[in-house]
Amino acid sequence: MLILLIAYLGGVLTILSPCILPVLPFVFARADRPFRSHGLPMLLGMALAFAAVATLAAVGGGWIVTLNEYGRHGAIALLALFGLSLLFPRVADRLSRPLVALGMRMSEPRGDGGAAPASGFSPLLLGVGTGLLWAPCAGPILGLILTGAALNGASVGTSLLLLAYAAGACTSLAAALLFGGRLLSVMKRSLHTGEWVRRAAGTAVLVGVGAIALGLDTGVLARLSVGTTSALEQALVDRIKPGKPQAEPAALREDAGLVRVSDNRAAPLPARELRVEGRFPSLAGATEWLNSAPLAPEALRGKVVLVDFWTYSCINCLRTLPYLRAWAEKYKDAGLVVIGVHSPEFAFEKKPANVRRAVKDLGIGFPVALDNDFAIWRGFDNQAWPAFYFIDAEGRIRHRQFGENRYDRAEQVIQQLLAEAGQTRIAAGLVAPLGQGTQAAPGAEPALSGETYLGHERAHGLASPGGIARDRAKAYQPAASALRTNQWALAGDWTVEAERAVLNSANGRIAYRFQARDLHLVLGPAANGKPVRFRVLVDGKPPLADHGFDTDAQGHGVIDAQKLYQLVRQAAGGRERLFEIEFLDAGAQAYAFTFG
Repeated sequence: MLILLIAYLGGVLTILSPCILPVLPFVFARADRPFRSHGLPMLLGMALAFAAVATLAAVGGGWIVTLNEYGRHGAIALLALFGLSLLFPRVADRLSRPLVALGMRMSEPRGDGGAAPASGFSPLLLGVGTGLLWAPCAGPILGLILTGAALNGASVGTSLLLLAYAAGACTSLAAALLFGGRLLSVMKRSLHTGEWVRRAAGTAVLVGVGAIALGLDTGVLARLSVGTTSALEQALVDRIKPGKPQAEPAALREDAGLVRVSDNRAAPLPARELRVEGRFPSLAGATEWLNSAPLAPEALRGKVVLVDFWTYSCINCLRTLPYLRAWAEKYKDAGLVVIGVHSPEFAFEKKPANVRRAVKDLGIGFPVALDNDFAIWRGFDNQAWPAFYFIDAEGRIRHRQFGENRYDRAEQVIQQLLAEAGQTRIAAGLVAPLGQGTQAAPGAEPALSGETYLGHERAHGLASPGGIARDRAKAYQPAASALRTNQWALAGDWTVEAERAVLNSANGRIAYRFQARDLHLVLGPAANGKPVRFRVLVDGKPPLADHGFDTDAQGHGVIDAQKLYQLVRQAAGGRERLFEIEFLDAGAQAYAFTFG
């Protein structure tokens, strides 16, 4: 009940967000109509459309996101028609033919400027269209609800939370609608005409349609909302999860509710008793197994098991692999089984062929379960990459650890659980592997640049003039002025999709001003698999000694697989630099920057 109330309050606060502004003209355009027959059906349509789209987006995967994008375009066209009918009633009358009758019924004008008889269906349809445009205007609470739906699967509870959120937002809009209706009534009585009010409403609707078509509702306006509704909603989020750890791990980056845990330099935990934290959940949700036949908790009874949640383009996960391989080898004869659970972040990480190639290239010999549906992830109630779960010989979870480092503590737990299982010949000491390339340990100084996504779904920090054109080709121009720290820019002909930017013609560029020792970029070749050549510059020059594992001293490299590429490794510290990459061939796919 408390969570429903918090979801409702989060929806109420939506009206404080600037990204709701383009929706308001559609609401106020009907402020002079009776609330019961016009305002209420419209708000109901908004709530139903919003909850339905959000629910499907949470549990239906990428296809529903694409479907909703088409719905958004349709809603823009329909509401633009609505605005024109308000602004030009004679034109509206001529357009009222079978092909556009549905759109005209939304405004119900007559050729003489009057109103047609009231209908509950037309405001309901207007509300549905408005809801399709309103759905992307989400704050932390909605993000938390959608994350829970994506990880835990479809449920009645999730839909109720979404309806509660939508109901809260409609409550705020209803109050605005009622207030606006009274104001318009006073104006009409004092001026004896509503013609100019209707024309002003039509103009406002068209301005709103233009803002939405240009992406201002989810781009510029969304960024303006920081510190207003987001701060208030975040306080409510904290009420939902009052016990969320803050100090450990040291750094958390929340990506759509899923967390990548970065470098953690906390001191080793003192020796303590390992408590029972739950039973070994099922592994039956794996869609495929690599390096092993399917494993089950029952068959592993008597073994000490280390379960590692990872994904192969995650730099923090890659840097744990030298230790996982070393433990698997050192303690295999003593009864340790290491299992990697590969839970993908990007769509290309769901392809078994890609994971098989990565497992081979990374030298992983222990069993790997492909968890494409996040079934094992949900069974463990996991929330992070990388994450270690230590299971004793009786099938009980005895310890869990998130993020990099604290490897000495992890190995001590392994030794302790093996000793409890009756093993007397346990190799002494602690491993100290030296990873190479992307698997090497992070720099001594913490990176001051954070993970940056290039797809419009989670992009931030773009400095290219005009912002992002969602899902359509655009010739991007370099930033008009020098980039500030953690800003980036595109140049050339790109199509920015939900989770990636795709280069449409050769010689496109990406620039990023960063501060870290290492710069990595998740990249993919052309859609037909053709490799893409690239060249990297650092402060306008070849990187020389600062080149990464996947480039040479002159900055040249080739994209031949969808994976994380290390492009810069500074030889001396992690000072601020300007990174530039030019793709010499068309088709390059760019997903996300990560640093270390």
